[in-house]
Amino acid sequence: MGDIDIETIKNRVVVGVMALTARTFFLQVVAFGATFLLTIFLSPETFGIFYVVSAIISFLGYFSDIGLAAALVQKKEEVTDEDLATTFIIQQSLVLLLVILSLASSNIVASFYRLDIQGVWLLRALAVAFFFSSLKTIPSVLLERRLAFDRLVIPQIVETLGFYVVAVYLAWRGFGIASFTWAVMTRGVFGLLAMYLVEPWIPKLAFSRSSVKKLLTFGVPFQMNSFLALLKDDLLTIFLGKVLPFTHVGYIGWAKKWAEVPLRLFMDSLMRVTFPAYSRMQTDKIVLARAIEKTLFALSASIFPIYVGLLFFVRPITQLIPKYDRWEPAMLSFYVFIFSSILAGLTSPLMNALNATGKVRITLHFMIGWTIATWLLTMIGVRLFGYNGVALALLVVGSSIFFVVRYVHTVTDFTFIRNVRGPLVAALFQTALYAGILPILPKGYPWLVIAGISGVILYGAMLYIIDHKRVITVTALFQRRVR
Repeated sequence: MGDIDIETIKNRVVVGVMALTARTFFLQVVAFGATFLLTIFLSPETFGIFYVVSAIISFLGYFSDIGLAAALVQKKEEVTDEDLATTFIIQQSLVLLLVILSLASSNIVASFYRLDIQGVWLLRALAVAFFFSSLKTIPSVLLERRLAFDRLVIPQIVETLGFYVVAVYLAWRGFGIASFTWAVMTRGVFGLLAMYLVEPWIPKLAFSRSSVKKLLTFGVPFQMNSFLALLKDDLLTIFLGKVLPFTHVGYIGWAKKWAEVPLRLFMDSLMRVTFPAYSRMQTDKIVLARAIEKTLFALSASIFPIYVGLLFFVRPITQLIPKYDRWEPAMLSFYVFIFSSILAGLTSPLMNALNATGKVRITLHFMIGWTIATWLLTMIGVRLFGYNGVALALLVVGSSIFFVVRYVHTVTDFTFIRNVRGPLVAALFQTALYAGILPILPKGYPWLVIAGISGVILYGAMLYIIDHKRVITVTALFQRRVR
């Protein structure tokens, strides 16, 4: 695999973002609809159990490849067959060990969390699905290095559809937590088969000490970042499952999930593309700076109007949906998670830029600080404010974004405020409109739809007036690739 020139990178980045965004919109429509049905068929306690048990398996996932896959993606030079085979051998050895430990300790974990037999089988299913997922790593790396995200989306579509179709059907039939058990297994099998159909790769048994040494130089610090993210997020969820009732954990999971909707729609697509793309651009600081700026503007312009809509429309909608008032206690956490998610979304491309340019030890320092702060503030927040303290803690931690911005300036000369200012001002106009008209509108879906569309139109018009040059530049970039 030879080097990719800058123009080819630009083309593939745009195609990749378009493919991932289209996939994300489709899958999020499926996920939103399915989640809505699941929240009707299942109780907050059931969601809390799934949220905690999933976090336990995610905890194991961070020990599965010691950063070698990311090192393959970031590597400047061409990856060799020895690199791929060595990574595969190391990763699968670790994964098999973790899966065996998970299955062997499933009853102990169940006893600790007071899970019934359905909870035990969910834990076991997630462990087996974790093994299936690990087998997709090398084909995924090969696609990412080529920036072939239009093909990478296919397995993701297949496994997500499989998961939600099975989960919703079985929940409707009254299977309870077992709905997730069968859905997880379906996702694992279908995703694995689809990945190897899209990118066939025959595993090879080989081991190279020189490959390991080179890859670990980047991989170990990178994986330490992932491990700290694990401590900050998934392990914290496991901890909350012990100190809070599952119903309260379910409220946290519901609020966080819906508050992160814009990030799942737009940020995930951009982040999946930008790390390998920035890695290919790392030797040209000017090109890299412009890429970071375009990412920040596109991300801000995309997520800000959705977040404004969530702030004003989620509560009225939940009040109109029968039986949905059970989630009313989660509203305060939901509102706070919205602001922490905005800060996290804007931080992510900056962290990607640091990792892509080899500054992985710097990102490690940031993650250490965030992890310590998140745990301390969460424990204080839970003691003072109950489950709402979790969202408040994340908001405080997210405010450290300006330290990240300051450091990225030392790596490449980019501008931050100028690229988020236009979308922010346009979002304030949208906020003013909703605040003025929603209190006086009659209740009902038609009026909410009219108000929502009016706000989006106002946002788009104000963004064009304030920042029309950037809007035209980014739009033209995508139009050229579509043609």
